[in-house]
Amino acid sequence: MKNIKIILTLTVLFLFFSACRQQQKQEKEFSDKQTNLIYQGDSLASMRVLKITNKEDSLLLRQNSQDVTFAQSDSSLHYFSKRLVATVQDSINLGVGIAAPQVGILKNIICVQRFDKKNEPFEVYYNPIISQYTKKTQPCKEGCLSIPGRSDTLEIRAYAILLEYENSNGEHKYEMVEDFTAVIFQHEIDHLKGILYTDYLHEKAHAEGRKH
Repeated sequence: MKNIKIILTLTVLFLFFSACRQQQKQEKEFSDKQTNLIYQGDSLASMRVLKITNKEDSLLLRQNSQDVTFAQSDSSLHYFSKRLVATVQDSINLGVGIAAPQVGILKNIICVQRFDKKNEPFEVYYNPIISQYTKKTQPCKEGCLSIPGRSDTLEIRAYAILLEYENSNGEHKYEMVEDFTAVIFQHEIDHLKGILYTDYLHEKAHAEGRKH
């Protein structure tokens, strides 16, 4: 009888600690590898931007990202968001937007400069999606921090979009965005799906080639 009680006690303890470990695992926003990368620098320090000229970088840029879960026990999300803003504002980069995959973090997070707001602030968006596009398009010259030394004009970007996203508190939001700022959102959200703006140029070239 005594042995049975000991076995039952050990079993309960094992299940308890297993549940605790599982809960801790579920509450981590980033993998250990991602966390190490995030904390390699100060919260206001920029991160290395991946380039398509690097084979390993190029492979990572082509992968799909995962949603943010807003894990309660993980403070890394706020820290990473600050580093993402610092990266796009760095004098070496001076971009108008950046996506988490561009710094090696495969999460659905982007930072966009809001040219449609006072003081044109840089803002971070979590799990952004575009639920509606206008039929009206706008030609716009685009560049990319991950494609150095190049810019091209695309004519396929929607003039306005209906944006859905979560804010830093995990609250779901909707917003209509227009003009050049809408282009930035389209460009950065493409990054979350492993799409580069130059892909559209290749598609256009192939389409024109089929016509001849």
